[in-house]
Amino acid sequence: MDGSAKAKHRLDRFRQLLTHVSEQILPGVGFQLWDKSTVPAQLPFDVPIIAFADEGVVAAIVRRPNIHTLLNLYVTARLDIRNGTLFDLVALRPKLRTRELVKRLDKRLLLSTAVKFLTVPRGGPWPLEEIRGDKARADGSEATNKQNVHYHYDLSNAFYALFLDPEMVYTCAYFKDWNNDIATAQRDKLDMICRKLRLKPGERMLDIGCGWGSLIIHAAKNYGVHAHGVTLAEEQFAYAKDKVARLGLEDKVTLELRDYTAVEGSFDKIASIGMFEQVGRANYPTYYATVHRLLKPGGLYLHHSIVLRAREYQRSLKNKSQALTYIGRYIFPGGALDHLAMSIENLEFHNFEVHDVEAWREHYARTTRLWHDRLGANREAADREVGSARRRLWMAYLAVSSMAFTHGSIGIFQTLVSKRVRGPSGMPPTRADLYR
Repeated sequence: MDGSAKAKHRLDRFRQLLTHVSEQILPGVGFQLWDKSTVPAQLPFDVPIIAFADEGVVAAIVRRPNIHTLLNLYVTARLDIRNGTLFDLVALRPKLRTRELVKRLDKRLLLSTAVKFLTVPRGGPWPLEEIRGDKARADGSEATNKQNVHYHYDLSNAFYALFLDPEMVYTCAYFKDWNNDIATAQRDKLDMICRKLRLKPGERMLDIGCGWGSLIIHAAKNYGVHAHGVTLAEEQFAYAKDKVARLGLEDKVTLELRDYTAVEGSFDKIASIGMFEQVGRANYPTYYATVHRLLKPGGLYLHHSIVLRAREYQRSLKNKSQALTYIGRYIFPGGALDHLAMSIENLEFHNFEVHDVEAWREHYARTTRLWHDRLGANREAADREVGSARRRLWMAYLAVSSMAFTHGSIGIFQTLVSKRVRGPSGMPPTRADLYR
């Protein structure tokens, strides 16, 4: 059998396997092969389609069937979803346990098909293989922290503007109504943070990881505080400095391009919104000790962070999930997630008094879904700004994040604490002031 005949035989065998998958596993999903044929042969116009650009896609999956392979293939569009999104594929998945779906597979057909592709070249390109995933990216040093922050946040201000709200808030929004748009939900989030911190005119407030400056600007404009923000992201810093100047807030808002460990002074209130995930587990003691050093006695600190469920955290110490590995390597290098009990234990151990804990899991599911959809709607502009591979990587990250929050695989909590003092904490007797 010559080469072309072998290639046709591989194609026919793979088509046979996909027909089986279509009938037994994913009846609502179509497939397109590299010769442009489809499974089923006649596809409805509105069905999501998984497209294979070349036979090297199958070869790569056969040899390394893991999330890194799938991501490389997806970001280069060699493995693509047409006429739909990841959300559509997940919605069409049968409501059965994975092991039940596996039972439906014809194992003999699967193995015999895989063998046909073992010696087929995997093709390329493989852009994500250039991205390191070593432990050195979590050593907690200022240089490493700056490198990690630069990788994610200095990607392009124009790129982030394509899917964030007008104030460029890149953390979980707060939905008073699930139908609110992202701009409304982010304004409500900024205001909720300020109310939880009980900001008062003339107080000094610190925002650790201030991003594009949305919180410190909101706090200064609406609550009369002197707000100070620190970040390691150079593009965010330049954007925030320019915005503060344009708004004429230089007397109320200051910024530093500095690692949080090097901040000096004392503050009445401190916020850390979506920054803690990048601290790294080995650096938790340094982080909490730094916040304690900077906060005045009786001052309030709002700890806003994504967490694993406690059981999943314990499992991750033994066998890190592929999803967490993917996010840590390709999206947020050097970071890690703790669990709620660990956060509270660390806060109490470092002499903070815990007052309130609020779950925002469903808020972040909604936030990341809206970001995903906005980025998808602006895909052409995003591709011009950062390239299609990076845009597709971010869309996969946002989709996976939204689904993880929806399913409860991960959570997010806002924990309000004070720097412990003897006697009254100064907190109001109820929380009615938060929900005016």
